[in-house]
Amino acid sequence: MEITATFLQVLAQTLELYSYVLIVRVLLSWFPNLDWSNPALTTVSSITDPYLNAFRGIIPPIGGLDLSAILAFLALSLMRRLLFSASMSFMNGASGYYG
Repeated sequence: MEITATFLQVLAQTLELYSYVLIVRVLLSWFPNLDWSNPALTTVSSITDPYLNAFRGIIPPIGGLDLSAILAFLALSLMRRLLFSASMSFMNGASGYYG
């Protein structure tokens, strides 16, 4: 049970790191004159754009503003919370078996 809880915590932390990369991507989108052929920018874009594109299909840009990132952050936050909560449940359940 502890292995499962640890795995879920690692997944939650990975999603937290991904949300930081997503924040960088959103901030970079505010600078339209950036050279996106830069390998670092290309990497950030290739990691985050498929995820953002899923939400761009749900919320189209309104007046030139791409609000899909808000929904993307909400979904990431929900998944992180669910994973963390599930890991805590496994930890509490495991302590009941050994305690």
